[in-house]
Amino acid sequence: VAAGRVAGELKAARVLFLTDIAGVLDKDMKLLKTLNMQDVTDLIEDETITGGMIPKVSYATDAVKLGVKGAFITDGRVPHALLNEIL
Repeated sequence: VAAGRVAGELKAARVLFLTDIAGVLDKDMKLLKTLNMQDVTDLIEDETITGGMIPKVSYATDAVKLGVKGAFITDGRVPHALLNEIL
């Protein structure tokens, strides 16, 4: 919760959320590499995005609405996940 808000208030270039799955997945469990705000809304409405991923995408979209240039949800189990996203 706080990370998205802080990033937005600071007008950060990016905010990164780590999770224990590959990221946001479609109904076939394939990674969705990019999403826009409408995609997120549609995927929540059609129940592609469910459970614990809803707060993550909500915090990410809130950060973008506050001026963050990009929000990333990535697999924290992957070695060097943070570096992979920022480099």
